[in-house]
Amino acid sequence: MAFNDLLLQVGGAGRFQQIQVTLVVLPLLLMASHNTLQNFTAAVPTHHCRPPADTNLSKDGELDAWLPRDGQGRPESCLRFTSPQRGPPFPNGTETNGTGATEPCTHGWIYDNSTFPSTIVMEWDLVCSRRALRQLAQSLYMVGVLLGAMIFGHLADRLGRRKVLILNYLQTAVSGTCAAFAPNFPVYCAFRLLSGMSLAGISLNCMTLNVEWTPTHTRACVGTLIGYVYSLGQFLLAGVAYAVPHWRYLQLLVSVPFFAFFIYSWFFVESARWYSSSGRLDLTLKALQRVAWINGKREEGASLSMEQVLRASLQKELTLGKGQASAMELLRCPALRRLFLCLSMLWFATSFAYYGLVMDLQGFGVSIYLIQVIFGAVDLPAKLVGFLVINSMGRRPAQMASLLLAGICILINGVVPQDQSIVRTSLAVLGKGCLAASFNCIFLYTGELYPTVIRQTGLGMGSTLARVGSIVSPLVSMTAEIYPSVPLFIYGAVPVAASAATALLPETLGQPLPDTVQDVENRRRGKRRQQRQERKQMVPLQASAQAKDGL
Repeated sequence: MAFNDLLLQVGGAGRFQQIQVTLVVLPLLLMASHNTLQNFTAAVPTHHCRPPADTNLSKDGELDAWLPRDGQGRPESCLRFTSPQRGPPFPNGTETNGTGATEPCTHGWIYDNSTFPSTIVMEWDLVCSRRALRQLAQSLYMVGVLLGAMIFGHLADRLGRRKVLILNYLQTAVSGTCAAFAPNFPVYCAFRLLSGMSLAGISLNCMTLNVEWTPTHTRACVGTLIGYVYSLGQFLLAGVAYAVPHWRYLQLLVSVPFFAFFIYSWFFVESARWYSSSGRLDLTLKALQRVAWINGKREEGASLSMEQVLRASLQKELTLGKGQASAMELLRCPALRRLFLCLSMLWFATSFAYYGLVMDLQGFGVSIYLIQVIFGAVDLPAKLVGFLVINSMGRRPAQMASLLLAGICILINGVVPQDQSIVRTSLAVLGKGCLAASFNCIFLYTGELYPTVIRQTGLGMGSTLARVGSIVSPLVSMTAEIYPSVPLFIYGAVPVAASAATALLPETLGQPLPDTVQDVENRRRGKRRQQRQERKQMVPLQASAQAKDGL
């Protein structure tokens, strides 16, 4: 298409693309930290009831006299005796005080701070009758991500990718920093919700701005780079959380760098493709000339100084695309409606299964830092394989295979005995790697399927469905009360079923980005025309074969 030729003319994947892609992708290192931050800031340490204030804890056995024991001989987390119970232990090791009258923890709790010196659970006592509030904080963060995907996806198509990114960096820096100084739990949740909104905008605009400034042959590399940076962010979180275990300092450490991202984001160059789709040909020309100058293509940039040359190459797209940037076009237009419904299934299934696995790190029974590292490490080979498949076989096979394999791993995990911890952990890690590859592919695939005039809105709606999946996912884990493996069966069945939707999507390998809804329609019609021609060619071949048989 004409615009891809213009990108190649002003330097292709030159110095400008390398610098801007690096600067736009860098904040994703910390975005990964924010997404799973509560695995550490909201970790639940071992705890038990605090005895009355006048209890002499320095006296041997005084604390144990207030604590009933569970079936395994450990202190109960949410109950204490109404009065101290003393006596010799039973032969099995449990205490004789196990039959006394108990009551809830009216004087608070004592926490084991050997691993986590401070978490929001410890600070605001989010245990026992208040334990649901811990999940509420993460759910509100995901609600913020959902709202941000809808709001900032639409604003980016109206105001531009650069302006929204600048706003998102500032909002993340301010809200994340304020969360670190939150005086109480409701204020903390409010700032986490605002952080989720802005981080959703960063995720969407990062992909879109990079894809729209890179030529066709480098888009898969850019998409894979973004995925790898996110994976490195998971390693970074494990290291930072281990070095800074106090939740306020950790929250502050992953938020303050966004002030630096906000400052240098003013130097980003707005997408020339967005300028052209918005009818701003003068700004399109200036952006292309600036990129040509940075890439050392001054003569090529000067040749674009005549506005009528640029207008001639883009007038068709502007005429057809005018007035078609409304989100309702995703449902009104048949071609876009098909893309929207299929991609919505893929986004939901990927996020639903992904967060079902990664937000329960303490459930593995080993070091939470080790599991974080393993979950980050599996992304590296998974995304490399995904990249090779994306570039060699196409986006559609990569998307289908990653979802299908992830679902199969999770389903198998559901029938493996509970005592086979190594096998279960290995299958979970393999499934998580496939889902990470699926995320890597779906971002690129969605950006290539939607036209420029509605690309950001389409990505926003896809991310919205992904957030719905991440909100629903914790609710499914409650079905473990029915049978322990029920959540795994649900987490596995959804991606397996959704993988079938990829068969209804067109392949985008080596294809130019569509700029207008009409381009999507033409691509669909061209595919149908090609299929009819193939069927017509088969008819004479069959007739000739029958004639030979008759002879």
